[in-house]
Order: sequence, then C-alpha cells, then structure tokens
Amino acid sequence: MSQLRPALFAVALTLAIATPAQAAAAAPAITVQNGRTQPVFSYADAVREHVYVESTVDSDLDGALDKVRVDIIRPKESGPSLRVPVIIDESPYYDNSGRGNESERKVYDAAGNVTKFPLFYDNYFVPRGYAVLNVDMLGTTRSDGCPDVGGKADVLGGKAVIDWLNGRAKAFRADGTPAVADWTTGRSAMIGKSYDGTLANAVAATGVEGLKTIVPISAISSWYKYQRSNGVVYNYDYASWLANYVDTDPEAKCQAVRDKMDAEDGDATGDHNPFWAERDYIEGLLADVSKVRASVFVVHTVNDLNVKPDNFSVWWKALADRHVPRKIWVGQTQHVDPFDFEGRRGLWVDTLHRWFDHWLHGVRNGIMNEPRADVEIGPVQWIKQRDWPAPFAIRASLRPAADGSLGLRPAARNSTASFTDLAMSENDMVADVGTAHPGRVAFTTGALPLDLRLSGTPTADLRVKLDKPTSNLTALLVDFGDSTRVDWRRGQGITTLAEEDCHGESTAADDACYRKVVTNVATRPLEIVARGWIDVQNRQSLSQATPLPVGTYGTVRWLTLPQDYTFKKGHRIGLVIAGTDSTYTDEAGTGAGVTVDLARSSVSVPFVLGTPLADVPQDTARFRGPERVELPQPEQEFQFF
Repeated sequence: MSQLRPALFAVALTLAIATPAQAAAAAPAITVQNGRTQPVFSYADAVREHVYVESTVDSDLDGALDKVRVDIIRPKESGPSLRVPVIIDESPYYDNSGRGNESERKVYDAAGNVTKFPLFYDNYFVPRGYAVLNVDMLGTTRSDGCPDVGGKADVLGGKAVIDWLNGRAKAFRADGTPAVADWTTGRSAMIGKSYDGTLANAVAATGVEGLKTIVPISAISSWYKYQRSNGVVYNYDYASWLANYVDTDPEAKCQAVRDKMDAEDGDATGDHNPFWAERDYIEGLLADVSKVRASVFVVHTVNDLNVKPDNFSVWWKALADRHVPRKIWVGQTQHVDPFDFEGRRGLWVDTLHRWFDHWLHGVRNGIMNEPRADVEIGPVQWIKQRDWPAPFAIRASLRPAADGSLGLRPAARNSTASFTDLAMSENDMVADVGTAHPGRVAFTTGALPLDLRLSGTPTADLRVKLDKPTSNLTALLVDFGDSTRVDWRRGQGITTLAEEDCHGESTAADDACYRKVVTNVATRPLEIVARGWIDVQNRQSLSQATPLPVGTYGTVRWLTLPQDYTFKKGHRIGLVIAGTDSTYTDEAGTGAGVTVDLARSSVSVPFVLGTPLADVPQDTARFRGPERVELPQPEQEFQFF
C-alpha cells in the first residue's frame, strides 16, 4: 500500500495563515513554525485504541502465528483524509519493571484501551500530529508467544508492526474484525532505551520498508557483546533468566523455550555460535547493518557497564562505514536515558522533536547540517564535534617497562613481568600499584604536564606465554589523581529530585510531568577509565578455541571498551594487566601463570592532544598509588534493563 504520495504530504504539511473565523471552521491540520510541528491537536480528545498484529512466527509452538499487541494513541482528526506518521516504543517491560526513571506502566480502561501511556512521547508528539504506539514485545504483557531474548521472535514481531502500518500484514481488533491502518502515512520511527532500543536496532537491520528512523538509547547491537567479551562470560544462563523475568505468564508456558536457550547458549566455552549469530544485528543471521534503510540517532554512555559501550561504538562505526544518516549523544553516566541528563532535558526533547519532524514529516529544519556528535567530557560539561570519536585523534602506544613505568619507549629486550590468573576485584587490581601482587602487574606514567583527552577505543596488544592452555586476561587503563568525576557507580550516576517539569499535554489519567534529576559526582584519587577482557584461547577466533601451546609466546590483541575521558594535568596514566575480573564476570580464575614479554607489549590509546605525545613523561621513581580505594560496586539494579 503506497502512502507516500506527494498529495498526502501536501495535506500533512499544511502551512496556512487563517483568520479567526476560518480557524474555528477548519479542522486542525499539521502546522509547522520555526522548523517545528506545532501542538494543534487535542491530547484529551485523541483516539485511544488497540489492535493485534499477526506476526510470521509461532514462538510458543501452539500451532498459531503469534499476535503482537499494539496500543495506539493518535489525533482524533487522523484518518484517510489526514494521515500521520508513527513513533513506536516496543518494549518487554510494560507490565513488570515499567519504563523510565519513574518505572511507569500502562494503565487500561474497562474496554482494554490504554489511558496512561508510559513516558512523555504521547503527551508531547500526539498534539503535534503524530501517532504513538506502545507495542508489547512478543511473549510479554498482552502479546502472544514466548520471549527469545534477541532472537527470531524479538526481531520479527516488531517488523510485523511496521509491515501492518504499510499494508503488508494483517491486524485484528479484540472482537476479531480486521483492523486497517488507514490513518497513517506508514512513515515510522522506533525509539527506546535498553531492550526497547535493542528492538529498534534489530528491526532496522532487517531493512523493513517504512521504518524511516530509529533512536536506540543504551541499546544492544550484539547480544554476544552484551554477555561476552572475547570468550569471557559475564553471566551464566542470562538469556533464559531475562526471558523469564520479562514474561509474567505462568512459568510452565515458556519453560521449553528457556531450556532450549540454556542448551544452545554455549556458556561452557564462551564461544560465539549460531545462538549468538541469530542475535547479532551487525553481521547476523536475521539482521545485518548492511540492510539498514533508516537514519539512526544513537544515545549511549561510556560508563554503561550494563549494556557496555562497545554495543554502540561498533554499531556506530558500521553505520558510518555504510554512510547511514546518523547523529549521536555520548554521556558520562551509567545506564541513563538522555531525558535524565542533568540540564539537557529541554534540549533533548527539542532535538528529538526536530529529528522526528525532519525524518517523518519532511520538515527542513537544518538538523542534519549541525555537528553530528554531542559529547560529555566532564560532569555536565558538553561539547559539540563533527563526529565521534573525536576526529583526528592520534593513537599513541604506551609501553610497560620492568621498573613499573609506562611510556613511549619500548622496554629492554627480554624484560618480562609475571602474574597468576586469579579471580580479583577491580578494587584489588588498582590498589597499591607500586607494590608487587601475585595476581596483577601495574605500570604508570609520570605526572602529565597538560590535560590529555582519550576519545575512542584503546587496544591492548600483549605478547604472553602461559603454563596452562589458557588464561583470562584483563587490561585496565587507570587515571591516578584526585579529581571530581561523574559518580556513575551510585544511582546510575543521577539523583532524582522532588521537583517536576512538564513536556507535553496532560489528562487526569496521564500527565506529562516528570521529576528532575542531578548528576552524582564524587572526588576520588583514581578512576578506571577503560577496561577489556579476553580468554586467551579466543585470541584468533570467537567461534573456535585455540589453546596457546604451554610455554610458547603468542600475541593476544583485543579492544577494550570505548571511552571519552580527560586525564588532567598532574595526573598519571596507569596500565594494569591481570587475570579474571571478578567485578564483571562470574568466571573463576584458571590459575595459569602468565608471563608478559614487555618489550613486545603495549596499549594503543587514541588521544586528542592537549600536549605533544613526546612530552608524556616516563616515571622516574616508582609510583605507589593509593594503598586502598573502595570504588563502590554499582547497585545491583544495573544488571537489569
């Protein structure tokens, strides 16, 4: 069904100056002023309805295709003579953890229609000529099926909704009568944080027609990266646990599906396999970044240790390599929505408004002519730049030496350092770095003469030998020096206040007001800036283990998590190399003895220069560092979406 004819755009983008009498007589139409659609439609009078879209999967194996529950709110005037675009938040959380910082859930009336839609999207955008759809992911809330955590049902359920909006799929009302989306242009956006944003990535990577833009916030692009790092397992049987968490039906209904996940996830080895290939949206079996037709507005934070930031950095680069139209915000908190970035709520709402107006209503508002990236470089300190990482960053190879120093010159030939792969917390790894410890080795620069900003992804490049077939390795890049930094470990990095502000129109059942937040900060003598992990037997392949012959040196090279961070003047940069990181993995140490060939080992760091790299000083006296620093463990809630 073609719904993008020029005549429809002429109706949709009416720009008229009417007399008061004419305005009273005419029905509202899409109105644009100052490059933004205006709130001319009544939120209180909006149509609230729900339908069930037929998908192409039978995830609960009951012999019938699963139906996706779609709750809709749209302007009363929308219909065949005034078609509107659609903003979709597909989520598995509408009847369990809720959405947003205030954990909002759907509220229904006696007819089963939603009277309270979580978040502000409906309050703000419906009056401006959009429909907003809250979609229950298959296997959750009021949809059929079983959740399969990133797999076929997750991907194809959301795709079916886009297909229905464009006349390619069937939908039904509660009484079984057909439902036709004759009120929409078919031009759609998907938005959401965490699992919701992950679904947006997944559906976009199918190449479905009609999906014009996505806004993935703290979202997964590869479920392997969410639960693995180069063969190191973060959590065992996590997929089945999450599937059970989001499914509020009796456990027996989907137990067989969860058992299948446990049998296929490959936790015993940590290797990449077909289970994870199905759940990869960059080069996956179901979805692939090469198929993306939609523009992409990415939001993520570099200290998100739930959906770790390699999920956005690798996705972002893949989009850039294919010249996908895109925009990005990069923050410093933990797993936080940009609506809750201190001091930027109004800017976020306005930027999102202009983004949707451009891609869904065709408004020429210049948003694609602005700098592509907004980056937080310190607590509530944001800059704009042409792209992310910072363009023209220069990589420097920092090299460890036998005296514990870290600098630009290679260590002396045949110099080595040794440790044992023990399960250690990060607090233990970074404590008292000038004193030998059996479970790690540590190296530091001298005091920096000027600020030095890291922007991008460091690479650990080690030459090691083992006395067992494999070992887990951890590389930590550390900033030593007292400073006030974003305290992302506490409350995700934000504190919620009592005071509210409002964005959009309200009803008695659904207000547009939300509590403000402030950024948490803490002054500490160090911060772990970047971290990365690898199982040595996965150094050559994620899908096939290759043990390192005992007593033989081999190269182990891997990417840490990305970062954007400024090392301040007078601080020292530290490199810690250790075995198993017990802070972020459930694995036990292998007990392997690890010997590092220092002369052929380094960490490559992308720096935006505040000082010439030649001026990075070698440590002339062994730096001991803080004897003990208790970096708080992030609250347990960070394990969840």
